[in-house]
Amino acid sequence: MRILKFASRFPEPHPLVTENIFLQRPMAQDYEEWSDLRRKSAGFLQPFEPQWSHDELSRSAYKSRLRRHEADISSGRGLPWFLFSRTKKPKLLGGVTVSNIRRGVAETGTLGYWMGEEFAGNGYMKEAVLAISQNLFDAHHLHRIEAATVLENERSQRLLLRCGFRQEGIARRYLKINGSWRDHLLFARIADDPSPGG
Repeated sequence: MRILKFASRFPEPHPLVTENIFLQRPMAQDYEEWSDLRRKSAGFLQPFEPQWSHDELSRSAYKSRLRRHEADISSGRGLPWFLFSRTKKPKLLGGVTVSNIRRGVAETGTLGYWMGEEFAGNGYMKEAVLAISQNLFDAHHLHRIEAATVLENERSQRLLLRCGFRQEGIARRYLKINGSWRDHLLFARIADDPSPGG
């Protein structure tokens, strides 16, 4: 089945480059590396993600994911990126998606991300979140970026705080994570907030 292409009137997830990584939209040719990294990192990722389906890592599930990404890009509802290392032989490190983009009086999107276990703790996701946040404010003209973490995901909470997000509260049983409705800490960064470290 071929991946559908949509003509979009909304800004697309253009490639972004930082010191150690580059970000680009997921492509069909990324399947093998994506499925291998997700499979090796399953125990690391599953406690913090929606419950995986029985065919989560199949090629057909990946193609369906790409079709959803393309539909979200075309409608202006979402922007997906994969993170790759800026090395002689680039490696897939993880992914970032901005979903549920609302325009009009909100100009808001929700940030979500994942990192392969072997690459966690090296600062790659911080580079990605900072670059994407600035791109969302500058190129996509969002006013606010939201994120949420389960209460015990202290690593993700530290990351968001280092990237200029502020904790705003707790949402009870906010998302169904790994089969259970879980309380989440809510974070947000606004376009005119001071830059991290600024």
